[in-house]
Amino acid sequence: MNLRIEFTAIVLLGLLGCAPPPPDTREADAKAIKDDEVAWNKDWAAKDADKIASHYADDAMLLIPDVPIQKTKDGIKNTLKQVLADPNWSISFENDKIDVSRSGDLAYVQGHYTLTATDEKTKKKVTEKGKYVTVYKKQDGSWKAVQDINNEDETPKP
Repeated sequence: MNLRIEFTAIVLLGLLGCAPPPPDTREADAKAIKDDEVAWNKDWAAKDADKIASHYADDAMLLIPDVPIQKTKDGIKNTLKQVLADPNWSISFENDKIDVSRSGDLAYVQGHYTLTATDEKTKKKVTEKGKYVTVYKKQDGSWKAVQDINNEDETPKP
């Protein structure tokens, strides 16, 4: 009798350890991130610092040229307000690759951008082309940028 109970216990424990893996949501997650970046572009076009900042996690870090690393959402928002004060400022970006972790909680995006701004030295309108990497983390069911970095391909041209 004890052998039967032990065998049953072993079988049950074995079955518990063989739970199916969670569903693969990478395709849906990549689409959600792509859709978010479309909305993010619209927020940039509207020059709305609050909406732009809403795409970042509270503990996000923004690493862009000629600006100290911004380590908080408030720091990012303040930087955005300064940038958006430039009447020539505009940016558009598009992802070239989205890679979502199998666990579905982290992802990164690699892409390219075009930025227009006023050159501080010449006061002329310049256009910059470059690339970016953004790391996303799923928080409360939505994707938020936690690391965002970009750099230009070459010196901006008037």
